[in-house]
Amino acid sequence: MTSMIMKGQKISDRYQIIKSIGEGGMANVYLAYDTILDRNVAVKVLRGDLATDEKFVRRFQREALSASSLSNPNIVEVYDVGEDNGEYYIVMEYVEGKHLKNLLKKRGKLTVPEVIDIVLQITNGLSVAHDSYIIHRDIKPQNILILDNGMIKITDFGIAVAMNATQLTQTNSVMGSVHYLPPEQASGKGATLQSDIYSIGILMYELLTGKLPFKGDNAVEIALKHLKEPMPSIREEIPDIPQSVENIILKATAKNPKNRYADAREMHEDLKTCLDESRANELKITFKYPEHDYDDTKLLKTVKQAEKTDKKVKKEIKDSDDTIAKKVTQKEGISQNKLIIILASIFVGLVVVITALFLVIPLITSSKQTKVPDVSNYSVNEAIEILQDAGFVVADEQRKEVSENIEEGKVTKTSPAAGSLRKEGTEIILYISLGDVTVEIEDYTGENFNEVKGRLEALNLVVYMDYYNLADDEDPNDYEEGIIVNQSVKAGEKLSEGDSITLYVPKLDNKYPDFVADQYTLTEVEEFAEDYNINLNIVYQDTTEYEPGTIINQSRPAGSNVINGARLTVTVAREPQETEDNPDDGGLE
Repeated sequence: MTSMIMKGQKISDRYQIIKSIGEGGMANVYLAYDTILDRNVAVKVLRGDLATDEKFVRRFQREALSASSLSNPNIVEVYDVGEDNGEYYIVMEYVEGKHLKNLLKKRGKLTVPEVIDIVLQITNGLSVAHDSYIIHRDIKPQNILILDNGMIKITDFGIAVAMNATQLTQTNSVMGSVHYLPPEQASGKGATLQSDIYSIGILMYELLTGKLPFKGDNAVEIALKHLKEPMPSIREEIPDIPQSVENIILKATAKNPKNRYADAREMHEDLKTCLDESRANELKITFKYPEHDYDDTKLLKTVKQAEKTDKKVKKEIKDSDDTIAKKVTQKEGISQNKLIIILASIFVGLVVVITALFLVIPLITSSKQTKVPDVSNYSVNEAIEILQDAGFVVADEQRKEVSENIEEGKVTKTSPAAGSLRKEGTEIILYISLGDVTVEIEDYTGENFNEVKGRLEALNLVVYMDYYNLADDEDPNDYEEGIIVNQSVKAGEKLSEGDSITLYVPKLDNKYPDFVADQYTLTEVEEFAEDYNINLNIVYQDTTEYEPGTIINQSRPAGSNVINGARLTVTVAREPQETEDNPDDGGLE
């Protein structure tokens, strides 16, 4: 099992961990600082047994590297893929936004124009991927980020394909993804570009209605519904939705991939015109190819029989997979409808796969791999001898790190980590102790930030600056610019190389600008107020002397100090209203 990454830890001597920003069944995500390129990044680190599954890791790295070639404003960029001491990670663009699942929880459902805008951005990003025949395979709200300005970012490219072989053992992952699972993948076939299209259609339905079209008590039950049940009518949920929008959802979620859009670009083009007046009287879509392999006249009867069989199979899930197969065969008979046999077989097949993943595969893989010996506290020569005797190759490259417990010159750990399973011949990197190299932190309050930063960085510490916001009853004249007023690590505590400390300085350069003379726009005033936590009050004045939108007065004089939480009123010119009885609308235009 991989361990939790700690704050201040540096991955591959480059990515300094700042904090954890998310945990999942497959990976943990951290905000980190790239010490080489001087920027914040998101680092996703594989969890648990996945990191010791060599086949999985190879696919994970290959697909992530493939995704790193994608460049589009609607795709979270992949910067780097690597491994450090048994920790497999992906370094991505850090995006300050929330995923669509959070937005849905807050709003319940979104408006038609909002959803069209979001899906246009999703298909724009996926178009670039589909042009290179890169399939996402796991489109769902949790993998779509939305920024404060409304921009959409698709994340987790290149991870989904590696997950496919393992996700059945990850209850949270499969339950989260199966709601958006295309029928062809539910039946065990490979994913295509049109598989992403199906998932987008399900997502579009959820964003508009606030509901998932197919629900169930377990992953298999939901997968069967994707296979056999028709898509619920969105017009029952939203009667006035344009037919053109329903048609897009129906075409995207067609059971037969031949009836879907060929790729994201084709869907994107259809979305661009779906709200145009020219499509106001559009008829409901009809499909060119049959949605099922059986006669539509037998659909209702078949579905009822399938549901009956499904209930029996679920009741028998506690039995062994062989017993289930026999009971299904005996009760239904060889001559029973072809669809029911297929559905039952799929269910039993999934049980077999899950059993194999839990029991058989670990036995097979473990028998072919060797545990990396624990050589910590050994000398370098002793460690090399032990590792070579175990069948491993020791890398010429050696890394050094501070250690409080292991004396200088001895081995602290290896990469891959001790205890992890690896094939003979795998290259092992040794980490060598620099000893207990620690720095005792002093009280830096009252000192100049830049001077202290220089001293601490010379001792290989990472120094961050943050602002201290003055309270309403504090006088700015009592503080000096750039002088430290607080620190995150107390005096007397010790830090090792690579550890971080945050120093706080007062925010004194906050002066009110001359919004009138400098011709600020209202948007710029609003941004200023947000940046400095000011309560902004906007008053509109009807006048012909100024252009509408011009700032003509401000309640706080230019050059005065900005105080946290203060109230600022600005007067904005507005074109005179046509009628005198029209009351002031409070600034809403």
